[in-house]
Amino acid sequence: MLSVEGLAAGYGDSQVLFGVDLRIGAGEVLALLGRNGMGKTTTVSAIMGLLPARGGRVTFDGVPLTGLPPHRIAQRGLGLVPEGRQIFPTLTVEENLVATARPGRWDLAGVYALFPRLAERRGNPGARLSGGEQQMLAIGRALMTNPKLLILDEATEGLAPLIRAEIWQVLARLKTEGLAILLIDKNLAAVMRIADRHAIIAKGRVVWSGDSTALAASAEARGHLHLGENA
Repeated sequence: MLSVEGLAAGYGDSQVLFGVDLRIGAGEVLALLGRNGMGKTTTVSAIMGLLPARGGRVTFDGVPLTGLPPHRIAQRGLGLVPEGRQIFPTLTVEENLVATARPGRWDLAGVYALFPRLAERRGNPGARLSGGEQQMLAIGRALMTNPKLLILDEATEGLAPLIRAEIWQVLARLKTEGLAILLIDKNLAAVMRIADRHAIIAKGRVVWSGDSTALAASAEARGHLHLGENA
């Protein structure tokens, strides 16, 4: 479904990505792992057209995405839940959800059933939501675009444990429904339960890939993530 080949990107005079290769199949969950500053968010930004690619190519369902503006990439079926949520603070919950909605499986009723808290606060401005509620809104907003691939950048970072658990349950449900997911998250135990495969990025390159069993057994992978023997 998604093919990333030799992707290079950076900011100003600083190059961050030096030939990233990724593949995600239909209905597959891929976790993009790595320490801070290794290029995970930059990879997502380049895939979504938020950062111009300096080399390589990105295709989705066989259609080239490289060079397209972000809204055209989203229209192809990629939904982004960005780091920091980036909801519209002055719009209500419902206005946030319908702002970029497209017809399909997910509508207001479906999102409210997935996140009942959003239904309770549908008339509240985004700025009046808790951090966890804002994250639910960011996920719901992405689902309202009815994507074929959902990309989540640190979807549970800084949230209370109960909220994190609720979001992991939602992602597990989305996986069972066959939605492809590209996931960045520091909660390795939760990631290993949900992801079909993992790709570790270091210094702008994918240096290891494999499934959860291989990740748990790989000293090389643990070294890239700076995990101890008992982690």
